[in-house]
Amino acid sequence: MPRPPNRLLKSAPTVSPRCKSSAWSSPSGAGRGGRGGDRRCGAAGPDPSLVGMSQTIVFDLYGVIARTQTDAARARIEDLAGVSGDPFWSAYWACRPAYDAGRDSADYWADVAARLGVRFADVPALIEADLDSWTDVDDRMVDLVADLAARGRTLGLLSNIITDLVPRFEAKHGDWLAHFTERVYSCEIGVAKPDPRAYEICAARLGVRPSDVVFFDDAERNVLAARGTGMTAEVFTGPDQVASLLL
Repeated sequence: MPRPPNRLLKSAPTVSPRCKSSAWSSPSGAGRGGRGGDRRCGAAGPDPSLVGMSQTIVFDLYGVIARTQTDAARARIEDLAGVSGDPFWSAYWACRPAYDAGRDSADYWADVAARLGVRFADVPALIEADLDSWTDVDDRMVDLVADLAARGRTLGLLSNIITDLVPRFEAKHGDWLAHFTERVYSCEIGVAKPDPRAYEICAARLGVRPSDVVFFDDAERNVLAARGTGMTAEVFTGPDQVASLLL
C-alpha cells in the first residue's frame, strides 16, 4: 500500500497534531495489534545519506521481513475460537504483550478466553493455527538481508515474538537467519518493544551503542521508542526504502 516517504531521525520527533492519520494505510488484515493505526507522518530529519555510513543495522521481524497474518489464517483462528470480529481480535492483542514477554501458550489462550467470557473447545488447535499464521516471509527482504550481509554490515534482529514460535520459525528459515549476528527475541529477554530496555539489550548484545544502530520497524510507536534510546530509526515502508537508504 502506498505510503509517503520518510527521512531517518536520530532523535525523537514531535509529531504534529495536524498530521492526518489517513496518510498512513492500515496493513491488510489489520496487522499486529492494530499496528496500522501507529503509522502516522514523521518530522523532517538529517540527511538520509548518513544512514549509509552505519555498519550496524537492526530489523524488526514481523511486518518487515516476516509477513503478518493473512485473512485466511485469521479466519481459521476465528473458526477454531468460535468467536470472530473485533471482540476476538481485541482480546487476542490485549493479552499479547505478556505472551511476547514469555507467557506460556496455554496460559495466553486462557487469558484470551477469560476476556471474552468463553471457553475454547480445542486450545492445542488454536495454538497450532496461530503459530502457523506467523511463518511466512517477504522474499525480497530475505534477499536484501543477504545482500547487506555480503557487503559486510553487522545485522541484528529485534522481535516481539512468542516462545513457541521461535524454534518453528528458526527451523523453517535458519538459512537466512544465520546472517544475523544477534537475534534478540522478547520472549527470551523478558521485555518487549517499545520498552527501552529491549533496544538497549539488543545494542549491548551487538557490542555497540544505541547511537551506532540503524533500526527499521513497521510500528511507529516502536520507532519512536528506538529513537528515544539514541538509535537512528525509521518506520519501514518496504524493501525499496531499505535498499535506497542502505545500498
